[in-house]
Amino acid sequence: MSALNPSRLQRFEGKVVIVTGAASGIGEATARRFSDEGARVLLADRDAAALGKVFDSLPPERTAARETDVSHHEQVRQLVDFAIERFGQLDVLVSDAGVFAEGNVTEVSPEDWHRVQATNVNGVFYGAREALPHLEKTRGCIVNVASVSGLAADWNLSAYNASKGAVCNLTRAMALDFGRKGVRINAVCPSLTHTAMTADMADDPPLLDKFAERIALGRGADPLEIAAVITFLASPDASFVNGVNLPVDGGLMASNGQPPQ
Repeated sequence: MSALNPSRLQRFEGKVVIVTGAASGIGEATARRFSDEGARVLLADRDAAALGKVFDSLPPERTAARETDVSHHEQVRQLVDFAIERFGQLDVLVSDAGVFAEGNVTEVSPEDWHRVQATNVNGVFYGAREALPHLEKTRGCIVNVASVSGLAADWNLSAYNASKGAVCNLTRAMALDFGRKGVRINAVCPSLTHTAMTADMADDPPLLDKFAERIALGRGADPLEIAAVITFLASPDASFVNGVNLPVDGGLMASNGQPPQ
């Protein structure tokens, strides 16, 4: 995998970014990419130990961290307040925190259903609700991390599919409501990405191959590849991109479902 060297870019010099789910995977890669491009970054995650390790590896003068469970409104409100107190402004919110549960609607427990919606949907709502008054002042933006599972369904993932479908349409709704106020709101929709959420597949090569063969590029994504698209959407290079749920899927959604020849 080859990617543009972010050290050549300084698109976020003087900008302040909150990244939720920043302790691992796409969130961690995104926080690092923003930092590499000059941003002041507030890392948020409910895993305090992992969050501390990421914080310790980034420039201390431009980085802060706060343990946050985005399924709790008050914790998200305090997170945004902390960003303003620490850095004085807010320019970008990346809502990446997410959880997963397997099972169709007769199999998934009500507890797991509510857990998935609380983090994946409510967390996006709470973040936007608290951040938007500040983003209006800076004419900033939001990038939500949805999924191709929000654009088309998967077997046996009813709770996750429903949550990511909600994120996709909430992204559109917010883009309509806040575009005239100078705030752009978009989402990325990754397919298979090599993160902790998909770590079990790494221990099951046949299962991993089954998923990868549906992708035109024949592989899953590195989190750095998703982070590059998130930072593009947050940058001035995407100044006329609004209300988009962008597949970052290696060609998965281009297929009609037929197996490769």
